[in-house]
Amino acid sequence: MSKPAPLYNRLALIGVGLIGSSIARAAKAQGAVGSIVATARSEATRKRVAELGLADQVVETAAAAVEGADLVIVCTPVGVCGAVAKEIAPHLAPGATVSDVGSVKGSIVRDMGPHIPQGVHFVPAHPVAGTEYSGPDAGFAELFVNRWCILTPPPGQNQAAVDKLAAFWKLIGANVETMAPDHHDLVLAVTSHLPHLIAYTIVGTADELETVTRSEVLKFSAGGFRDFTRIAASDPTMWRDIFVTNKDAVLEMLGRFNEDIALLTKAIRNGDGDTLFEHFTRTRAIRKGIVQIGQDSPAPDFGRGHQTLPPEPLPKPYASDE
Repeated sequence: MSKPAPLYNRLALIGVGLIGSSIARAAKAQGAVGSIVATARSEATRKRVAELGLADQVVETAAAAVEGADLVIVCTPVGVCGAVAKEIAPHLAPGATVSDVGSVKGSIVRDMGPHIPQGVHFVPAHPVAGTEYSGPDAGFAELFVNRWCILTPPPGQNQAAVDKLAAFWKLIGANVETMAPDHHDLVLAVTSHLPHLIAYTIVGTADELETVTRSEVLKFSAGGFRDFTRIAASDPTMWRDIFVTNKDAVLEMLGRFNEDIALLTKAIRNGDGDTLFEHFTRTRAIRKGIVQIGQDSPAPDFGRGHQTLPPEPLPKPYASDE
């Protein structure tokens, strides 16, 4: 039985970190594209992409990468996407689709949109998937399986182009949703951006404590703090750009969070156990809902493996009375 024809003839990846390299691996595995050309700002990264065989061709510039491509995915930090769009604009093929993978969409539409020429389709996207690791070695083909990819096409975009990009993401395992860019940014401010800000803050606070040594923080990190450190290990450049470009939505959610913290502070100070119990019961239900829709493992301790107990030691002989 012959394989179906690829959805796109030539995929250009601009930036090949965790997300870009995972797209390359998944697209190859699923036959979603005929060929892949990739580029990265760093010569070392380009060399590594070639060594890993992630692309059929590795080139030095974004302009060269997009020549003849019918799908272009910009996988750089959101802060430089506008400059990338300006660079590639004169070299885009008529009828091509330009997309991205940024966690903020309002700024992407504002920064990239004006540079996209007539006759080229612009469909921003956000695959809501990732790990705390970065770089081309960090990617894996299964990263997007049963995760959401949110498309945020500006008004007036070609629906067939939107549907084709949705089919691409579905082929590499993702569920697909379409949202307005500003609504996306509000949703992600509370589900992703604010949690990262809290994680960075808590880990930073622990590091600055004078009454608790760093060795104690590391040695006795309980599950909650340990999980915060995983989030806080995410790429600093990416998250700096996210908070700068999505500041309005983040500040709105941060204001609501501060109000909730004030209420909990009052409840703790007053010994108001009923308020605390009600709040914890309500928030626990959110975790159950996430597991029920398949967005995380129901296994204890978030599915982490655990070491086995050491073998039972042999009984020591009793000392002789003689």
